[in-house]
Amino acid sequence: MNYTTAEYSESLIVHFRRAEQLRAEAVQLSSRDLNVRQLHDLESLLNRGCYPLSGYLDQEDYEHVLGEMRLADGTVWPMPMCLDVPESVAAELKTGQRLALNDAEGFLLALLTVTDVWCPDKKKEAQSVYGTTDAQAHPGVKALYEQVGNWYVGGTLEGLTLPIHYDFRDLRLTPSETHRRFLQYGWRRVLGFHTREYLNCAHREMVLAAAREVGASIFLHPAVGLEHPGNMEHYTHVHCYQEFVRQFPKNMILLGIVPMAERYAGPREALWHAMIRKNYGCSHFMVAEDHGDPFAGSDKKRFYPPGAAQELVASFAEETGIGMVPERPMGYVEEKAQYVFLDELEDDVVANDITSEEFKRRLELGLDIPGWYSYPEVVAELRRAFPPRSKQGFTIFLTGLSGSGKSTIAKVLMVRFMEMRDRPVTLLDGDIVRKNLSSELTFSKEHRDLNVIRIGFVASEITKNGGIALCAPIAPYEEPRQLNRELISRYGGYVEIHVATPLDVCEQRDRKGLYAKARAGLVKGVTGVSDPYIPPENPELTIDTTRMTPAEAVQEIFLHLEEQGYIQ
Repeated sequence: MNYTTAEYSESLIVHFRRAEQLRAEAVQLSSRDLNVRQLHDLESLLNRGCYPLSGYLDQEDYEHVLGEMRLADGTVWPMPMCLDVPESVAAELKTGQRLALNDAEGFLLALLTVTDVWCPDKKKEAQSVYGTTDAQAHPGVKALYEQVGNWYVGGTLEGLTLPIHYDFRDLRLTPSETHRRFLQYGWRRVLGFHTREYLNCAHREMVLAAAREVGASIFLHPAVGLEHPGNMEHYTHVHCYQEFVRQFPKNMILLGIVPMAERYAGPREALWHAMIRKNYGCSHFMVAEDHGDPFAGSDKKRFYPPGAAQELVASFAEETGIGMVPERPMGYVEEKAQYVFLDELEDDVVANDITSEEFKRRLELGLDIPGWYSYPEVVAELRRAFPPRSKQGFTIFLTGLSGSGKSTIAKVLMVRFMEMRDRPVTLLDGDIVRKNLSSELTFSKEHRDLNVIRIGFVASEITKNGGIALCAPIAPYEEPRQLNRELISRYGGYVEIHVATPLDVCEQRDRKGLYAKARAGLVKGVTGVSDPYIPPENPELTIDTTRMTPAEAVQEIFLHLEEQGYIQ
């Protein structure tokens, strides 16, 4: 078995003398460099945040967790945690074999003694853990299908060191460290609070009310997620949490951050979070009615029934040893100049509130944030990291057939932006990129997608650093375009423009003679002739250069940018 219910140990990190032996042994072993998601899981296992596990689940435990939310011996455990690998790696692993686990740079972290290797039924796992097999309906299922390896490995771990972090090291507390802190402070009742959102004044009042209800001190323990620490939002989140904590009375709250590969599995996720906080020393855990929902904090309809997470955590409270405290949303009543619970509002009383989406919109447009909603110190941190759109970098991504006019529009746009002298401008035209960035690529679908993704990566770096990226590839397929949108939108604005000039018009122009060669059978893989072009699903603008000049098209784009606040 890959867990122990015997005496609790501080971590799975071995004594330094044993570590010397393991390092010498690892030289002769096969090794595996882990991705960020796998490193987060490994860290939670090594530091005992996922006690009682002392390694990755074997197949028997895995099947019990899917079906019963328990290990094979009956111990409560809601989340499957196995090391996922490609089939080629799994084929070389045998029971009893040792495998060295490294970080992304090849630095040795732990040795895994293999107890099981199997090919899981991912649809069964998706249905059990997420409640659906539909990857389009649930991002956790999509990640399971597309990002998780198709073979699982179970086994026990011996750790040499935890994954190395250079940021916020004083906040990266292990369970043994938080236990010692709580003991030093004299805290016996501690309320754990998990979040991945920016926190505002209502959150403070809500947490304080919950702490008073159970007579507990507060452990704010946000998940820093899977973003690479080079992402500015990671630092901004933590700085905002630090400012938020300063709004509490002294000696009442402790801040720690936890690297967590969240699954967004709704009720199961909430129970997993609660058990982890129990291992960090909490006696109680605050659970929102949509805790662990993939669409919590957004305008989308919640995937899981309201309150289901609270009910599940409460139902296991006696076995897990951590009490469930419901998160009760609050709103600001202007007449009383105070926050009140929304479920206690009288019929004729109106509570002010700002949704997360509206908060983000106000930041993007540089609009006022009311003092009753968020603390000035938190807003200052957010404005430093996320200036209004008129000061942000952004990407204009023009897509369309060869000859549609997108390159000409991009060049006119570049001249207009250069005249404004507002932000640095970079043109990433399809032909220029093919020559300088993707010269080794063919025109297969795989290579076309890779070319578009490369353009997106460069554009994201330009956008992140406050510049304007003008992209004008054909980009015939929707998936890589959506990947670019997701990537670039993290750092600034993204405006997709479909230059929808009809094929017959593009063929009449045919300045490169490309279509003529394709029709004559001299060239294969030409988009619009022998290869398809899939129009964008939801572009910000659609332009047909049959009916307008390049200057008119650029004017329409500028009007859109001004309306959205990107230019003034």
